[in-house]
Amino acid sequence: MDPDLLARLQTEGLLSDSAVKKINTLDKRRLFSLHWELRTLLYLGITLLTGGLGVLVYKNIDTIGHQVILLVIAGVSAGSLIYCVRTKPPFSRLRVAAPNSFFDYILLLGCLTFVTFIGYLQYAYTVFGEAYGLATFIPMVVLFFSAYYFDHLGILSLAITNLAAWAGIAITPLRILRDNNLDNNRLIYTGLLLGIGLVVAGHMTERRNFKKHFEFTYTNFGFHMLFIAGLAGLFLESYLYGLWFLLIVGMAAFFYRLATKRSSFYFLLCMTLYTYIALSDVVVRVLWSLASYDAAPIYLGLLYFILSAVGLIRLLMFFNKKVKAHDSL
Repeated sequence: MDPDLLARLQTEGLLSDSAVKKINTLDKRRLFSLHWELRTLLYLGITLLTGGLGVLVYKNIDTIGHQVILLVIAGVSAGSLIYCVRTKPPFSRLRVAAPNSFFDYILLLGCLTFVTFIGYLQYAYTVFGEAYGLATFIPMVVLFFSAYYFDHLGILSLAITNLAAWAGIAITPLRILRDNNLDNNRLIYTGLLLGIGLVVAGHMTERRNFKKHFEFTYTNFGFHMLFIAGLAGLFLESYLYGLWFLLIVGMAAFFYRLATKRSSFYFLLCMTLYTYIALSDVVVRVLWSLASYDAAPIYLGLLYFILSAVGLIRLLMFFNKKVKAHDSL
């Protein structure tokens, strides 16, 4: 019901205060927000559009021609970015709201097509020669600049992913496992350094109060990168698995303090699962070294997984109660 009408009826004495409260409660129950559903569909639409353009180019490369494809991609990217530059609000160190509902999606389209343009330009004409790092370094610089200039968390995530690509590492755990690159020591140590750098960047962002809301994105990427690299070192460098396990325990202690300080169940959950995987690996290694003598280590291993699974569930329940006690998600 119209709030002005309710206020007028209440003023004239036609409705009591309790009746107004009941009407407002019923109105709130009837309302259902589609905000995040619509945003998800728009982001998905932009992703499908750019993916569809890639498939179209791939299937018709011989008939369309490189120049036409590059011209179309450049036109879409330039048009989107020019629109964003003209409509953006003034720059601020703090969070800046988008000027309209479609601004974020047009910016995302412009940045994605720009990355596609640089990659396709290198593929078709090798404009950077054998300096393949430039094909990722230039988009990375543009994406970081766009993320801060337009205040866009999605673009910041793209920039961090591009930073990982420039550093020679795939940031997605599934990609690492699928490509079977875990035996690359350079990949592991690069992941550790990159993870530390991202966590430090997040800390400095918050401390300097410069786009403070970017801190979670930096910390989240750095968190997963550190633990994935740590687990990779634990699995592969068997002669140093004790040191790698201590490193993972140290990272868990650091992020435990961070998570409890912020009452973040997300970080507590991920930290617990990563640490449990590392602990299980060490236990299995120790029991496996003793298995040649008798079958007792095998039974101990089975008992460990049963009891540890129960303990893991209880620990997560404890963390959940601890987070709820601080009234935070």
